[in-house]
Amino acid sequence: MKLCDLVPGGAIVANLRADDRNGVIRELVTVLSVTGAITDAEVEPVSRSIVTRERTRGTTGFGRGVAAPHTKLDGLKRVVVAVGRSAGGVDFSALDGEPVFGVFLVLSPTEQPEQHLRAMDVIFRVLQQEKFRRFLRQADSEAKIAELLREADEQTPPPSRS
Repeated sequence: MKLCDLVPGGAIVANLRADDRNGVIRELVTVLSVTGAITDAEVEPVSRSIVTRERTRGTTGFGRGVAAPHTKLDGLKRVVVAVGRSAGGVDFSALDGEPVFGVFLVLSPTEQPEQHLRAMDVIFRVLQQEKFRRFLRQADSEAKIAELLREADEQTPPPSRS
């Protein structure tokens, strides 16, 4: 599974307008509706679901300037990801207390838990790379972020199969 396979065309926001966690979540969910990954009618319930998960099950801001908010949806055909970059940083209540600059919002089919786990594994392996995080924070256009994702797909080793 590759990052580029998870991110539909048009699902990258290089300069998030929202300046708070809930706004960023809604902005990225809206982007996924624009791409056709979900319907316009699903934007509000999906956004609420992710915000509720953040409040009740703990932050998805795992530190080092990145977050991966996520939820599972009935009827979704495949895992889809929207990528956002905040130039000024957003308070995601991250584990290290630092602002978040890169957000990978993940929607997964409820019926395919193994696909959700594989997608999260790919995202976490990439986000653990300091060089990727630094370049993501500097990438000020959708094209630069898309290129960064392509490079990450080429350079990130597949998970070990033990």
